[in-house]
Amino acid sequence: MTLTDAAAALFDSGDFTALLARAVAIPSESQDPAAAPHLRAYLDDVLLPLLAPMGFDGRVHDNPVAGAPPILLATRIEDPALPTVLIYGHGDVIRAQSADWRAGLSPFRLTAEGDRLYGRGAADNKGQHLVNIAALGLLIAERGRLGFNAKLLIEMGEETGSPGLDAFCAAERQALAADVLIASDGPRLAPDRPTIFTGARGAKTFELVVNLRAGAHHSGNFGGLLADPAMILAQALAVITDARGAIRVPEWRPDSLTPRLREILAALPPVEAGFALSEQWGEPGLSPAERVFGWNSFAILALHAGRPEAPVNAIAGSARATCQLRFVTGTDPRAILPALRRHLDAAGFGMVEIRDPGDSDFGATRLDPDHPWVTAVAAALERATGLRPHLLPNLGGSLPNGCFAETLGLPTVWIPHSYAGCNQHAPDEHALAPLLRQALIAMTGLFGEIGDGRTDGRTNETGRTRPEDGR
Repeated sequence: MTLTDAAAALFDSGDFTALLARAVAIPSESQDPAAAPHLRAYLDDVLLPLLAPMGFDGRVHDNPVAGAPPILLATRIEDPALPTVLIYGHGDVIRAQSADWRAGLSPFRLTAEGDRLYGRGAADNKGQHLVNIAALGLLIAERGRLGFNAKLLIEMGEETGSPGLDAFCAAERQALAADVLIASDGPRLAPDRPTIFTGARGAKTFELVVNLRAGAHHSGNFGGLLADPAMILAQALAVITDARGAIRVPEWRPDSLTPRLREILAALPPVEAGFALSEQWGEPGLSPAERVFGWNSFAILALHAGRPEAPVNAIAGSARATCQLRFVTGTDPRAILPALRRHLDAAGFGMVEIRDPGDSDFGATRLDPDHPWVTAVAAALERATGLRPHLLPNLGGSLPNGCFAETLGLPTVWIPHSYAGCNQHAPDEHALAPLLRQALIAMTGLFGEIGDGRTDGRTNETGRTRPEDGR
């Protein structure tokens, strides 16, 4: 039996689904302070018992940030001369939203309906990192070895901004030393074909506030006499983009959309969402793929003035907008808010305050899509599945990839095992069984090739790919 046959048999037997069911049953909601015991339980009761028989030396570490969730580091070192692969995932999930799930479904009970496996975490991210762990287990069971060194890092706070993860990586740099990060999160571009992305857009969330006075005042008595903070805020927001959402802040317009990146993005299938996209929205002259994977986008996440739930005849004393810039490499994250301050001041909106909570930011990262590890991994996935993977320079969303790409200095290759319609972060979250089956085959084939030396993205002093990578 080949490795890929063994992977298919593991899924078809129901053993992988049973493992996923045990994982989904742990209500590891990192956004709920009361769920702290469950965050630890996921590591102690699901992952450590899974990894120990595979020869991994696992330890649960306290988070460097007081009160933040624990972090698991498990290692299997076969030979220091072999390639070392760092694998990342997160075992925490978003709030369950139990009351909003469809009848017959429960967030912490895995339910199979047709090709769908419903449960909180089935797609984000328990199902994804369990595919990778199961692939490692298959390789060990079939060969008695991996043929490379593996390090597994599982955090329990990704859904709250990965507190302490970067500090942990910095403190444990030697323990986390590797040749490459191979991790899985986010959606594929198409559910029936593997996707590779090499980084992620950054995210900067902030508030714009106009606070003119305490309390509200009668709109009849004072209309025309008191400045309206909501109107001022609306006008200030309108100078950040034009009417179609194209960014007007000069420093927010990136210069990293190179001809090579445009070539890669042009080869992708159309962006699909299951609903109609706005054709005349965003930066003019860019394709939809270029707008979401190669450019910056500004969004107003929330607006508040007065009492929206029960309006009264009064001019509010203050107004607030929660805003976000999604940005690609080539945008200096330290310059985002100073640039906005200058832009608003120049437009006459000095009274608009910029507040930076600083607790939900992610940096932008992108590995060269022609890096040897990207090329080698793509070729291995194609050999395992018979399908050439879609290649994205970066995910449109955000991930804590800076911890690996910058703090640890690793080439980063992400292979997602979900799809855009999975209801991630919403009621009725689900994974697709055929997608997980194909992913298990793909990752078993990839790890098998790394183990036998056919897939190796390490380079020698001249920067050329080593001959043993088989290319």
